[in-house]
Amino acid sequence: MQNQNYENHRKYDPRYHFVLAPLALIVFVGTIVSVVSSVRSGEMIWLSILNLLIGIVLVLAITLIRGYPLRMQDRIIRTEQQFRHYTLTGQLLDPRLTLKQITGLRFASDQEFPDLCKRAIKENLTGEQIKRLIKDWNADYNRI
Repeated sequence: MQNQNYENHRKYDPRYHFVLAPLALIVFVGTIVSVVSSVRSGEMIWLSILNLLIGIVLVLAITLIRGYPLRMQDRIIRTEQQFRHYTLTGQLLDPRLTLKQITGLRFASDQEFPDLCKRAIKENLTGEQIKRLIKDWNADYNRI
């Protein structure tokens, strides 16, 4: 496996990002076209509206299928980093740190982590800015 760094740390699931999500979008757009066509012709309006509702349900289901696990991962990352900070410093993370900052900080080595936490608060750094400042990258191969 290639060493992870800022340039290559984003990970995609090809089945979701390049197959499932685009297909759901195509189905949704197709059902809108079908409704417009049915309304213009005056035929099968009920069926095309039903298909549109199915398309809406499909898009909502796919976004929820993606969103719930990401929120759970965010909660786990927050807990892991809270524990990591406590282990390294004997203090809890500063509550002013945002989730985006904390998820960015997770890539910092143990040596950089406490100072980057302080700097993130002091300079109001974004998660992306934090990741760019990391010199010794701590890889996370599990998040998608």
